[in-house]
Order: sequence, then C-alpha cells, then structure tokens
Amino acid sequence: MRTKKVFWAVAITALVVAIILISLEAYYVVVAFLVGLLLMGHRELWSLFRRRKMPPIDERIKENTSKSVRNGFIFFVVATAFLMLPFSVRLVEEPDTVQVLGALFIAAGAVYLLSYLYYERVEPRLSARSMKLFKTFILIAGISLGALVISIFLHNAISALAMHFWGADFEEPVFFIIATIICPLGLAVGVIGSLVMYFKGLFSRALE
Repeated sequence: MRTKKVFWAVAITALVVAIILISLEAYYVVVAFLVGLLLMGHRELWSLFRRRKMPPIDERIKENTSKSVRNGFIFFVVATAFLMLPFSVRLVEEPDTVQVLGALFIAAGAVYLLSYLYYERVEPRLSARSMKLFKTFILIAGISLGALVISIFLHNAISALAMHFWGADFEEPVFFIIATIICPLGLAVGVIGSLVMYFKGLFSRALE
C-alpha cells in the first residue's frame, strides 16, 4: 500500500511539473522529463499494465533501485558541472539551455535504467572472470574519456600561451594527437567491450 501511495505521489508531482513546464513553453524539457520518468518507473508501470498491481519489493530490489538512482543523480551532477566548464562551451555555439537540460534528463533516465538492469540481471549472471573483464573495459573507457578532456584542455591552453608569447599560429602536437587519435581509440575499445559483456550478462542464463 505504501509503495502504491509513493507511486501516485510521484505521478501527481510529475504531472504538476509537466504542466508548469508546458506553461513556460519548455516543450523539449517536458518530453525529456516524461521520458526520464518512464525509464525510472518502467518496472512499476510494466507490472501495473500486466498484472494490475504494484510489483513486490524486497531488500534486494530496494538496494538495486537505490544504487541506480544514485548513479543517475551522480551522472546528472557531473554532466551539468562539465557543461559549465569554460572550454566545454566552445563545443556548441550558442547552446540552447532548454535542449541541454532536456538531453540531461533523458541521459540520466537512461543511466538509471542501465544501472538497474546491471544490478538486477547482469551482475548476478556474469562469472567472476567475465565481471573482471567487464570492469577492465569500463576502466579503459573512463580513463580514455578523462584523458580526452584533459588533453583538449592542455592542447588549447598550450597553443594559446604559444600564440600569446610568440604571436604566431602554433598548434601543440602531442596533446592534439592524444585527443584526436589515442583517446578515441581507447574510448571505442572500452565502450564496445563493456557493451558486449553487458549484453552477454543481460541475455545469458542465471548462474547456478
């Protein structure tokens, strides 16, 4: 009963927020907001559609949901902080705040859904060796992404300093190569490898 009350409270709150956003003509954010909520409430909505009742909740589901919400929130905060950095503004000319916010809502919802599926199905079904390989690919992707951001920043900073002191066009080569070749390759390997292991666990049978 408590779960159903919480579900309806969230649904009513979401409806009020959606009406406010529509009144502000932030239609893109409304769509993104609703998509994010659908992703986060997919389990409850599916159970209501199939069985006409809320799904049972045990300690494992509570823990998985809590971890997934945490991951989605952390992603939203980190992505927002990254977009506020000075050099990231150069990636998009005159960015539309409404569109960026909407994209963040959808992405955070996707992170929640992927995290929930990971804790619920992928992690229990992968062997210890496969889990180690999966975490290795995740680490490669994370290091490559971090190195990419740092390399872009250092390349721009060094090039700007050189142009300031010597007054000539100068392109710093080392971090340029790292940012355009090495890091994208590492990121591609990490993302593809982790996705392969993720779907392997998602569609495989549970371990005995």
